[in-house]
Amino acid sequence: MEVHGEVWTLKELFVYPNEYIYWSVQIVMYPFMTGLVAGAFVLSSLYHVFGIKQLREMARFSLVLSFALLLAAPLPLLFHLLQPTRAFNVFLTPHFTSAIAAFGIVFSGYMAIVASEIWFVYRKHFVTQALLLRQKRDRSLAESLLHLLYSVLTLGAYDISEEALRKDEQAIRWLAGVGIPVACFLHGYAGFIFGSVKANALWMTPLMPVIFIMSAVVSGIALCMLSYIVVMEARRRRVSDAFAPYQMTREQIRGVELQEVTITARYLVFFMIFAISLELLDLVFREYTALKSWDILRRVIYGRDFLNIFILQYLVGNLVPFALLLLPRLTIRRAVVSLLLVLFGVFMMRWNVVIGGQAFSLSFSGFMHYHLPIVPHDLDTFKEGALGAAVILVVPYMLFWLFGKILPVFEPEETH
Repeated sequence: MEVHGEVWTLKELFVYPNEYIYWSVQIVMYPFMTGLVAGAFVLSSLYHVFGIKQLREMARFSLVLSFALLLAAPLPLLFHLLQPTRAFNVFLTPHFTSAIAAFGIVFSGYMAIVASEIWFVYRKHFVTQALLLRQKRDRSLAESLLHLLYSVLTLGAYDISEEALRKDEQAIRWLAGVGIPVACFLHGYAGFIFGSVKANALWMTPLMPVIFIMSAVVSGIALCMLSYIVVMEARRRRVSDAFAPYQMTREQIRGVELQEVTITARYLVFFMIFAISLELLDLVFREYTALKSWDILRRVIYGRDFLNIFILQYLVGNLVPFALLLLPRLTIRRAVVSLLLVLFGVFMMRWNVVIGGQAFSLSFSGFMHYHLPIVPHDLDTFKEGALGAAVILVVPYMLFWLFGKILPVFEPEETH
């Protein structure tokens, strides 16, 4: 009988017979996805909580994207589990005696907060659409279904007076304020799980949750900016050259896009400074304390994983985009390159933690190599391989496209 992990694990020197790389690319994807969720929500909260009006356009966009990412966040774990049907036990039997079990409580609470905030943000839109469709005669089947959907989404709250909308704004501010620590906790707990594994010298550090949170905010902001650019470019190309009232021209759309990206890039650089500093501080701390396990960790960090850690993660994924974003007169093309590199750097950080932490044997005398399955030859190598990871990346955008049909991610153009 083939052991889980045996097919993609290569052993070198003295490795215990029961040691394999059990946590594959899906466990890399899990903290990566939850990090995107937290970062996108924090970005939307900068407008709702702190009143940064320049991010108003980005706030709606990132809030809806955060919700789509949140629904897709547990998928890597479901792909990784050999018995995925048992995953629902986490929600049916919540308790705090296990870090994994606590996930059910945190995830459910965060889901309720984000869903409630979206409802308050779009309540006026739901009511307006429901009333418009109600007054329309000879509705088509699609319009009748939309009328039913919007009527349900109003939850019976049809009051859109100024007083009612002002209370909605207060509720949004409170939910966004409460959601920030919950979002950080949602991702910090992923770092907590790694940092509390005493048997693994690479993971065992109290800085791990904080490092995860900071890199999460960085990756979430970067993905929102990148997605925003893609959507705005598509929107700009669809604009007709003919004049139409309340329709933005291509130049106006490009102007709004560049302004939002430039302002958001400043916050991205701000959080990148903390993320990079914490990661380097952790490395210096390990070298300075030089515990017994440092001998083999040093061989992994400065030897076998030097390319992954110092070249791909720190140089390509951190320093290069950091320098590109700091250069004056940021352009959309330079922003796209920088954001792709930032996302790559955060992904490599997750990879180096999850895969790198399993690269050495607990005997401290052997190593294990992980070979990512590219071409699947059975269900296991599909779920735990490159195709399975690609599916995880596509799902949130399918949800985002679906949500965009009923939740307009941009303000009406006549408000610009």
